[in-house]
Amino acid sequence: MSGAVGEGARRVGRPRADQRRPDSGRPPREELLGAAAELFTVRGYAATTTRAVAELAGMRQATMYHYFGGKEELLAELLESTVAPSLVLARRLLAAADLSAERRLWELCRSDVMQLCGGPHDLGALYLLPEVGCGERFARFRQMRAELRESYRVLLRGTDAGAELAGDAAGLALRNDLVFGLVEGVMLIHRSDPGRPVESLATATADAALRIAGVPLSPQAPGPSGTPAAQAS
Repeated sequence: MSGAVGEGARRVGRPRADQRRPDSGRPPREELLGAAAELFTVRGYAATTTRAVAELAGMRQATMYHYFGGKEELLAELLESTVAPSLVLARRLLAAADLSAERRLWELCRSDVMQLCGGPHDLGALYLLPEVGCGERFARFRQMRAELRESYRVLLRGTDAGAELAGDAAGLALRNDLVFGLVEGVMLIHRSDPGRPVESLATATADAALRIAGVPLSPQAPGPSGTPAAQAS
């Protein structure tokens, strides 16, 4: 792995002008992350070199090290980018007392699927890499994902179905793991049929997740603002 360049040796001074970089208008960091996302999901993480990432981004490998220390850092930032928007939404939904827990849970499920499957690359599939489960560089991603999972559990506990599990912590945890697992597992369905509309997939997944949770609610009913619950915030 190319992480031999230490923290103290990176990001010192300004990178040299790099004539290989295409004039896309995007900052170099975004170019590198986009290139890494494409290569990691198409070639695989282990088969991708930092040189290949730099070349696809249109710059020299040495220039890349001004922005990232190696593959692990690129992967960690990509993974965190898949969780961060859902985590922001989850925190907002937890505070949205004007909506029922059922509707908030449905919206989180739907939006999470949109985040995992709505981009140009199947970044959610990178969750399955063995390095992610134990590498210290991915500790922040694991912490963010754990907070998101806990947000699901809190919303589930607030539903009528969750109330029926009061006193059964193991039962509630199992139900939550099934819901959370369904949402994250949809990325594999999307990869097998990328032509399927993501919005339809997200809505169907949210409906199925509530059924797994035991929630007999139709979230398509108008929300407080007169819009479908999926759009209520």
